[in-house]
Amino acid sequence: MNHTSTRPRRGSRLRLLLGAACAAALAVTGTFIASPNAYAEADRTLTSNLTGTHNGYYFSFWKDSGNASMTLRADGRYSSSWDRSTNNWVGGKGWATGTRRTVSYSGNYNPGNNNTYLALYGWTRNPLIEYYVVENFGSYNPSSGATRLGTVTTDGGTYDILRSLRVNAPSIDGNQTFYQYWSVRQNKRSSGTITVANHFDAWARAGLNLGTNHSYQIMATEGYQSSGSSDVTVWEGGGSNPTTGPTSGPTTPPAGGNCTAVLSPAEQWGDRFNLNVAVSGTNNWVVTLGLGGGQSIQNSWNASVSGTTGTVTARPNGNGNNFGITIMANGNWNWPTVTCRTG
Repeated sequence: MNHTSTRPRRGSRLRLLLGAACAAALAVTGTFIASPNAYAEADRTLTSNLTGTHNGYYFSFWKDSGNASMTLRADGRYSSSWDRSTNNWVGGKGWATGTRRTVSYSGNYNPGNNNTYLALYGWTRNPLIEYYVVENFGSYNPSSGATRLGTVTTDGGTYDILRSLRVNAPSIDGNQTFYQYWSVRQNKRSSGTITVANHFDAWARAGLNLGTNHSYQIMATEGYQSSGSSDVTVWEGGGSNPTTGPTSGPTTPPAGGNCTAVLSPAEQWGDRFNLNVAVSGTNNWVVTLGLGGGQSIQNSWNASVSGTTGTVTARPNGNGNNFGITIMANGNWNWPTVTCRTG
C-alpha cells in the first residue's frame, strides 16, 4: 500500500465556561479546593469533525467518512475506535500551540495488521508544515515512500528522519501543497516520553525547518482504510502521570541522559557509502552503531572507533562531537542503528 494520509481541516474552537450554578455553589461553601479535575467535564463522544478544549486539554478530531469516533475523558485521556468504513481519520488530545515541550503518554493502542499510527502530531505555518513523531504503527511504515534524511537517537530509541510532499491536499488552511516531516521510531512502543526539542533540532540539522507560527500539537491516533482502537492519556513533562501515578511504559530518560546521535548521508559509491554522525548533549560520549549483515567499517575520522563489523563503538578523540564513517555495503545499503550514552 502506497499511502500518504489526508489531513484534518481546522474546525471551531470551544471555550471552557464555569456555569452559574457552579459559581453559586462556590459562593455558598466559601471554599475552593484545587485539584487536577477542578474543571472536570463529563465524557464526550465525537463522531463529526471538531476542535476545542476538554478538561484543560486541546483536542482535534477529523475524518473524511465512516464510523470513526473519539471519546474525550478525564484530563488528557481519550479513547477511539474505527472500522473499515472509514477512509481516513485522525484525532487526539494535547495543546493548542506546539512547542519544544516534553510530552509523556501511556495507554493501549491496537493497530492489528492495519494501516494506522500512534504519533505526536502537529502543524506550523510560515511555512505550512505537517509533522509526526511516530511511536507505533501497524502494517504500514510511514517511512515507505518518503525521503530518508538521517536518524536521531533520543528517549531510549532511534528514529528515522524523513520528508514527504503533499500536493493540493487538505490542511489546516484548506487545500495546500506542503511538506510532511517525520520521525519514525524503529522500536515501537505505546507508552513513553518524547523530548520534542530533540526531534525539532534533528530535523533542522537535516535541513527540515519548521514554520515560525505553531498550530496545535496533540498525541494522536490515525487510521487509514483500516480498523482499530486506542485508549491514550497524554500529559506534559517526563515521568509518571501526575493524576494517576506511574504508567505501564518507560517514561523516564534512558541511561544515556540527554546524549543524542544523529546520522546524516554523505558520499556514496558503487560499493560503499559515508555517514556523518553528530553528537549533542555531552562531550563525553559513547556512540554504538549496529551494522547490518555483510557490512563493515572501511574508514573513520574524528573519533576513536572500535570494531569493524556487527556492533561498533565510537568515542571522542579530541576532534569534537562530529565524526564520520565509511561503510562497505556488500549489497546491504541500510543504515546502521545508532544509540548514544554518556561515557
